[in-house]
Amino acid sequence: MGKAATIALAKMGATVVMICRNPSKGKAAKSEVKAKSGNESKDLMFADLSSQESIRQLVQGFRRKYEQLDVLVNNAGTYFKERKTNADGMGMTFAVNYLGHFLLTNLLLDVLKASAPARIVSVAGSSHKKATIDFDDLQGEDKYSGLRANSQSKLAIVLFTYELARRLRGTGMTANCLHPGAVATPLVKNSIPRALRFMLAFYETPEEGAETAVYSASSPEVDGVSGKYFVNKKETKSSRLSHDKTLVDRLWRLSET
Repeated sequence: MGKAATIALAKMGATVVMICRNPSKGKAAKSEVKAKSGNESKDLMFADLSSQESIRQLVQGFRRKYEQLDVLVNNAGTYFKERKTNADGMGMTFAVNYLGHFLLTNLLLDVLKASAPARIVSVAGSSHKKATIDFDDLQGEDKYSGLRANSQSKLAIVLFTYELARRLRGTGMTANCLHPGAVATPLVKNSIPRALRFMLAFYETPEEGAETAVYSASSPEVDGVSGKYFVNKKETKSSRLSHDKTLVDRLWRLSET
């Protein structure tokens, strides 16, 4: 979906900076974006968004090359059936799907503010509606479920977005999140039991799944709109817990720590 969104934004004439983890796949994606968009104004930078050190190095590299950032799209996502940890010793799902976005966004806020009006768009998911934030086992050390870890990370993204929007009022920056739909990406295919993979025929393509992210990043219809959750390019209600101020305050403090 990230590549599909990049192609769509590049077709609009945007200068897109792609952040990829794997050099060979990143270079192949860059060539594909060029071929499908006809846009030469694109860049490729590398980072492992599970690693706080790698994210900080990425931001330093970005600052050396760019003074402007109109839109930040937080799209990285992962899913693990078995618990894995990152270089910082944290649960990989929490680190990639949420904490990496939290850190990257906060490190780039001053660049976004200087570029205002600017937008922050984060890919969440409908699974947040089934989740809570288990502060006693946030990293899944005591009990782990891939679906539970993923759903919790999506709720964290929605909570983060709403609080970020509140903190950014009056700055010219907006923050919104979205559910891309049920999309047949390799990540999704690997998370579905083999016996049920026939269902993928009814899923959306990555291009269709990227549409709401592209809309949130570029459409004049959402100029000045902030603190919203979008599905199919329409503002939609998120879960009751996603509006819990006590919950988000605790999560934000812990994330900063």
